[in-house]
Formats: sequence, C-alpha cells, structure tokens
Amino acid sequence: SALLLFGACSPKDNANTAQPAKKQVSVETVATQAKGFTVGSFMSAHTVYVFFDPQCPHCGHLWQASVPLHKKVKFVWVPVAWINASSLPQGAALLTAANPLELMTEHETSLLSGRGGISAPAGVTAEIEKSIKANTALLNSFGAESVPYVVAKNARTGQTVSRSGALSTAALAELIGIDTTP
Repeated sequence: SALLLFGACSPKDNANTAQPAKKQVSVETVATQAKGFTVGSFMSAHTVYVFFDPQCPHCGHLWQASVPLHKKVKFVWVPVAWINASSLPQGAALLTAANPLELMTEHETSLLSGRGGISAPAGVTAEIEKSIKANTALLNSFGAESVPYVVAKNARTGQTVSRSGALSTAALAELIGIDTTP
C-alpha cells in the first residue's frame, strides 16, 4: 500500500490473527457487532468507529488527533486485546468507565509518557471479556493487520472508508469527509 502511516501497532502473536477469508468492512457490521464507548458529539449524523488496543501508542496519538473533531463527530472507540496482558483489563476499564472521555484522556496521557496507561482491575467480568474478544475477532475478520483501525462513512461521498494507523487531525477529517473550520 502506498499510504503513509504515522504509525500502527500489530498483534504480537500473528498466528492468532490468521483468517481464512476477509469480511467486507462495513459501518453497519461494526455498528451492530462492536462494543465500544462513545465520545464527541452524541447527536452527530457522522459516527466514526476506532478499533484500538489500550497498549498501542499510535492509538494514543489518534485519540489526541480526534479530540479537535469531538464537536462535529461522534466517535465510538472499540477496545481490542492484541498487544499484551494489560490490553484486556485496560480495555475493560475504559469500556465500563462512568466518564470514558476523562479516563481515556488520562490513560493515553500516561501511555504516551511511558507510564503504561491506567491501572486496571485484575478481574474482568465474563461479559466484558467476551465483548472485547468479540471486538478483536471482528477486527481480525476484516483482515486488519494493525491498530488503530478507523471505520466510517465519508460524510461527503457516503462511501465506507477504513484505514489503519495514526492520523493527524487534518488527515482524519479528510478521511471521514468533515470540514475542520469552526
């Protein structure tokens, strides 16, 4: 691919991600099957789904790049557990947070400063663990090889777009077809 990526994280154990057939990436499939937390403009007609691993620094960079778009776009952050043993409990903590915006900001700030992210409880409920594993399986079914992985409908064209890797705010806005002028 000729796309220039700012960075992306891949699963440590690629044997777990081998899929026989790639499923077509569809916003509708993600909307009905993925479990994530919502930030940004809850009333926006534009929803952007971001598959992320809590241990991925590139996902942290995309989180920061998405913040200026929160007034115009509804973001659904979908945790997956690809990178290490901290991924699942941190994803569970973020998924069940009373204030996911605040906790995700705290988490990504800690992760990007080299402190490993938020401390998460060791025990994850079976229901939440199942949701994160289902998110991971859904991401794998698309043939995605890294996170962050963005899925949305471009607001200008109506076409489904998907992209791996961190993006700048401007590149993210362009991908999803959103004007960045206030």
